[in-house]
Amino acid sequence: MKRIVPFSRYFLPTAIASIAIIVSGFVAYGVFGGFNRGVDFQAGLIQEVQFAPTAFSITWDGKGAATISFNRNTLYIVITGAGVENKTNAFAASDYPTLDALAQAMKSQIDGLSVDITASPDINTQWLVYNAQGSPQLGATPYSVHYLAPGSAPISIATVREAMTSLGQTVAVQSMGLDTDRHFMIRVEAKGITEGQAVMADKINSVLQGYFGAGQVIILRSDFVGSRFSKDLSDRAAWLVGLSTIIIMLYCSFRFKFQYAVGMVIAILHDALIMVAYVSWSRMEFNTITIAAIMTILGYSINDKIVVFDRIREAMRIYPDDPFVTVLNRAITETLSRTFITTFTTMLAALFLFVFTSGSMKDFALLMLIGLISSIYSTIFVASSVANLWQNLKMKHDKRKAALSTAAKA
Repeated sequence: MKRIVPFSRYFLPTAIASIAIIVSGFVAYGVFGGFNRGVDFQAGLIQEVQFAPTAFSITWDGKGAATISFNRNTLYIVITGAGVENKTNAFAASDYPTLDALAQAMKSQIDGLSVDITASPDINTQWLVYNAQGSPQLGATPYSVHYLAPGSAPISIATVREAMTSLGQTVAVQSMGLDTDRHFMIRVEAKGITEGQAVMADKINSVLQGYFGAGQVIILRSDFVGSRFSKDLSDRAAWLVGLSTIIIMLYCSFRFKFQYAVGMVIAILHDALIMVAYVSWSRMEFNTITIAAIMTILGYSINDKIVVFDRIREAMRIYPDDPFVTVLNRAITETLSRTFITTFTTMLAALFLFVFTSGSMKDFALLMLIGLISSIYSTIFVASSVANLWQNLKMKHDKRKAALSTAAKA
């Protein structure tokens, strides 16, 4: 017969350890004045930028108005206005593979358009970075088009944060991909914007240009998010976690006994609070990626606990005369190898993400690793100990009720 591990002996010390970690998380939250909120949960100016050298600049002094736009490796210049023929000029990268070919074609086909190449004429036009900010109107002020060549030196989020320190404002930076994408989102809190949104946007651009070099930064998007929107997003995240917890309790109550449902809910809340405690102490950005990691772990953790409690229910039918704590230890022991194997394989995937990615995805993988370790711990010691405590209290209540009934009959 397989040796039964007496996990119940460690219910009390593990409960003390869990409470200490969770309380420390609340302490960190108070000491640091809340989470290090990412751009998703802060009101203020959002600036989406990419670090890419200037390929060429365009000026327009012809008749009518000229606008430039991009779509699927095709550059469009649209001429409109009174007294001129409305015309859309399309320049596909497949037709003009080099920067020089593209510039010559634009100048020969459109009168009044000047193109000044600042990069190598042999640059592949498929490397051009297309600005998603509408269709800018061309004029006497040069409009710059940028490019990002494969194999360009990566730029880390830490470097961007270091560059923004000279701004003298509370700034949040979020990576929008890998370091090689050189794509970031920058947010300045609303309370730090005293000179107007446009002035702050220009300051951010100037700081980045000064740090990374003139012509090396492209502003992809510039928006202002009000405090009401950011508060709505925070409230929805809280409602999401709360509603998920209620649904999990209802499901577990229906499938098992209510005492098991309580144990499961307390255990998954334990996992979430452990992850939050880490976020508070490490000052990791709290953003939608954090919420995604927590929700993923809640789903994984509840599945693990359902397997264990299903085994407990089965063991109670097989060993009806055994004490509940013995049944509990037997069920955990029998499912221990399954718990470790499934968690280990999932941790391997998260570990690869942590090692080979960067930015927000790296933070997501790290939180997943912490949550997976916590889910094993909470399955064995938290959910089971709550179920055992509930059973002991129920037995004491039943004995007290039986004693009172006996006394009343006497």
